[in-house]
Amino acid sequence: MRFSDGAWRMLPGVTPNYLARVDAVTITEREVRLDVSNRLEKQRWDTLYGHMFTVTLSSPADNVVRVQVTHHKGRKQLGPAYRLQQNEPQPLNAVDAEKTIEFGVGRLRVVVTKEPWSLAFVDAESGEPVTGSPYKALGLLQKEGHGLFVREQLTLRPGEQVFGLGERFQAFARNGQCVDMWNDDCGTCSDKGYKDVPFFLTSHGYGVFVNSSARVSFEIGTEQVMRAQFAVPGEDLDYFLILGPTPKEVLTRYGALSGRPALPPAWSFGLWLTTSFLTNYDEKTVFEFVNGMRERKLPLHVFHFDCFWMKGHHWVDFRWDEAVFPDPEGMLQRLKQQGLKTCVWINPYVGERSHLFDIGTKNGFLLKRPNGDVHQVPTWQAGMGIFDFTNPAATAFYQGELRRLLKQGVDAFKTDFGELIPTDVVYHDGSDPERMHNYYTYLYNKAVFDVLVEERGAGEAVVFARSATATCQQFPVHWGGDCFGTFESMAESLRGGLSLTLSGFGFWSHDIGGFENAAPAAVYKRWIGFGLLSSHSRLHGSTTYRVPWLYDEEAVDVLRKFTQLKCRLMPYLMEAAVAAHELSVPMMRAMLLEFPDDPACRALDRQYCLGGDLLVAPVFHESLAEYYLPDGEWTHLLSGEVRRGSRWFKERLDFFEMPLWIRPNGVIPLGSNFEAVDYDYAANVRLVCGCLDGVSPRRIELYDGHGKPVASFELSQEGDRVSVRSAEGRSDFEVALPWAASAEIEAGSRVEASDSEPLPGDSGGVVVRAVAGRVALRWSARAGAVK
Repeated sequence: MRFSDGAWRMLPGVTPNYLARVDAVTITEREVRLDVSNRLEKQRWDTLYGHMFTVTLSSPADNVVRVQVTHHKGRKQLGPAYRLQQNEPQPLNAVDAEKTIEFGVGRLRVVVTKEPWSLAFVDAESGEPVTGSPYKALGLLQKEGHGLFVREQLTLRPGEQVFGLGERFQAFARNGQCVDMWNDDCGTCSDKGYKDVPFFLTSHGYGVFVNSSARVSFEIGTEQVMRAQFAVPGEDLDYFLILGPTPKEVLTRYGALSGRPALPPAWSFGLWLTTSFLTNYDEKTVFEFVNGMRERKLPLHVFHFDCFWMKGHHWVDFRWDEAVFPDPEGMLQRLKQQGLKTCVWINPYVGERSHLFDIGTKNGFLLKRPNGDVHQVPTWQAGMGIFDFTNPAATAFYQGELRRLLKQGVDAFKTDFGELIPTDVVYHDGSDPERMHNYYTYLYNKAVFDVLVEERGAGEAVVFARSATATCQQFPVHWGGDCFGTFESMAESLRGGLSLTLSGFGFWSHDIGGFENAAPAAVYKRWIGFGLLSSHSRLHGSTTYRVPWLYDEEAVDVLRKFTQLKCRLMPYLMEAAVAAHELSVPMMRAMLLEFPDDPACRALDRQYCLGGDLLVAPVFHESLAEYYLPDGEWTHLLSGEVRRGSRWFKERLDFFEMPLWIRPNGVIPLGSNFEAVDYDYAANVRLVCGCLDGVSPRRIELYDGHGKPVASFELSQEGDRVSVRSAEGRSDFEVALPWAASAEIEAGSRVEASDSEPLPGDSGGVVVRAVAGRVALRWSARAGAVK
């Protein structure tokens, strides 16, 4: 939403009223309240006919400041409001001086200039400005035909880049973009999004969360090129400024405010296979796929039934289509006997032919128009209505239908849709329909996730959600929506996923091979590597199946290789999942999270770190890979090759190859199971070490499938001597130095390479098995030249 026309003029029909002069100050231990006039008041006449704003400054935690601005505070406040984590406000120790008011929380210092109004945020440790709101940045602006907005502008330093604002598919840095928070059913190829989140972070070490589910409009370096602007409809503004100063710390503090991601069950990290959407399928088709995977020795962990598990025109009625699934309970049991979990598709809409429509109409469970009629549209399903999750009885009824499916044997739900929520409706609890448009998905996914927790337990709950808003990260997993089977769409999907994980979300997935159209075999095979090196991995399509043998036999082998690799990576992935759950640091991390001081990493959107130690660079070409390695010596996870970073690489790779690089001093714990994702991760684990440069000691924690710590190791180095000790004294572990040519073993026994199932470290280097809970060795030479 733009208001100005260049540097000096406003757009036609825009009337601004800026905060100008602090008229009164009220300071308590934990709050600063200011009455701020829109006039500088040089004479008594200026006290008449003006606007007065109430500005409240507080802090829910160190390094976090909340700014609340209210105009005409006697107005009725309609919901909904984000359910933030409640913390007692921090003491401010504010000082009211003649011209300023100052206080500090942690290393964040806030300075209010009374006349003319301005707000400055300063890093107290470095003394450097973080950002600020200068005079005429904050105000109430009326725009003819659009209404009132409270607008804020925060300064951007030269070269500062802005990221986040949810799952966005356009250019990775938000600079130069106008982004409106308005969820849409949109695909992955435009500037619209399924998951709009009013939170951004910047390369300068801070983040901003605008606490509103309304259509917040962000102008990032557009209306004024060196400012990040946000405008909220109405007469209130509430935002939090969060200082890291590192991007990871920003996300951790934001997660403490907006909610941590739940920890998904271990089985959910395995390979998901679906019926696809518009394909023909029945029980026979399902077991042909499942048996085909087993016969080809392809690990499979979850089977998903898409929309047509129900009859057409009846979505949703939560009833199996008996014509194609005559014995659902028996079928689900047979799938479980093969070790599979099952998931079914749902949405919050109900077609007129569903028996649930009549129940919903009779009991007031569906959204209504202002005249009292049920809101119906000929969209998706004929005569479609929408469940009203602000009605506790409607929510309980919806959850009851899900409980019945869970008792049949279903394990998870794909919570599709939730974006096309109308505004010409009346909610049971009187919520503002404009604010409910984005917020609806929170109520929808919470209702589903809650029933999973109640029926399966907290560690077993998982959804596969498409829509989201702020705080929805508490209900993982989210996937990237309807992408196409092209390299371009594969890249835009990753870009959207990294944007989402920079917006507080810990877990993310996408449709391997693309959803729309049948991808060429080359795209499918390249997407496999990307998909299996994501937090969650699903083969899913629209009009065609996604089993690999329909592409070519090489696709079968590629899928086997990367699925087995993911199974082996589970000890490492669970460590990253725990970090997402406890710290809000995502599993799939944009490069700027791990390397914030490397300017070359800030805008990289075609590679990422999976966890803290493994760089993943998907290949967006039939054979050509292009990627950047930051400073230091990097070790390839599979080949043991070493390369020196701070530069770009371009190379030809076959479909079984992928740039997977262990960072300097990184350690990748690999499990002993090639087929499963839920097993004893500590038993016979192999600790694959990247190039060591003397940084020690390093602690490696292993967790079980429920996120409980089960083993820890301490790695230390002194010169060419490397030692790894088990804190529990266990000896069923190995240490691999894939970059070492030879070593003198002081404690432990050498492991010979296996020709049948080569592991990282087997292609070269040194592998030593522990004795008496310890490995110690001196390496004498590198296995090959550093490139």
